[in-house]
Amino acid sequence: MTSKPMKILIAESETPAARDKRRASVGRSSGETFQAVLRHIAPGAELQRITPADDEGDTLAAGALEAADAVFLTGSPMHLYEETAEGRRVVEFMRAVYAAGTPAFGSCAGLQVAAVAAGGSVRAMEPRREAGFARRLYATDAGTSHPLLAGRPPVFDAPAIHTDEVARLPEASILLSANGTTAVQAAEIRCGKGVFWGVQYHPEISLFEVAAALRRQSDDLVEHGLAPDAEAVARHAALVEALHEAPGRKDLAWRLGLDEEVTVPERRTREIRNFVERLVLPTRSQRGRA
Repeated sequence: MTSKPMKILIAESETPAARDKRRASVGRSSGETFQAVLRHIAPGAELQRITPADDEGDTLAAGALEAADAVFLTGSPMHLYEETAEGRRVVEFMRAVYAAGTPAFGSCAGLQVAAVAAGGSVRAMEPRREAGFARRLYATDAGTSHPLLAGRPPVFDAPAIHTDEVARLPEASILLSANGTTAVQAAEIRCGKGVFWGVQYHPEISLFEVAAALRRQSDDLVEHGLAPDAEAVARHAALVEALHEAPGRKDLAWRLGLDEEVTVPERRTREIRNFVERLVLPTRSQRGRA
């Protein structure tokens, strides 16, 4: 019997303006970045990008969430502690994902959306920043044996760009990873019939996209004392981009303090692959879709 292709929904939590700004910077929206990664991790899967933050009414056909094998929530510059129509729409979408029982994964704002939708909360990081990379991430006791982090070393770095963080996880959650800057770096959240695995960092983005994000946030980095001026941000971003173009350059990796957990795509995207292989495929088999 020929198995049916996997159906994956990629939910862009960015507003149209934010998507346009990101495309102008790196040539892709956040959803298109996930799309490119998933073409390698899940070749043959049917990938559909949707935009739940947009004011478009119901863009999904009835039963589309139940019919999907997985949902991915992208990052976004929106602040969920602010009352906005876009934020409400994305949170309501995630509640529908939980109700459908479809396995979900999210990075950065995706984790924050999943937490709020299940009863948790998000806050601004105030003067703290993770800009470029989250350093010295470590698994909690629960995280050391959790399949989301399978294959990660005890301590690792990952691409990360965020000014908000999860303040409180929902009740039915497992904290999987943390570091000295942000207490919730990875978590499993259960709500209703749904299971969500998510990370505050960005396993999906390339070093090219990290460099572009640094340039986009140059003023903020200077304001918060991470760089003395815009020229310093530009020089740092240029090093990151050069390592993207030549990932084997040990001199650049040494200057940036990075190893193969970041520079090698198969290792950088490990959580996404783990989610597909260790949650989506088993759930799909249980539903009789394989």
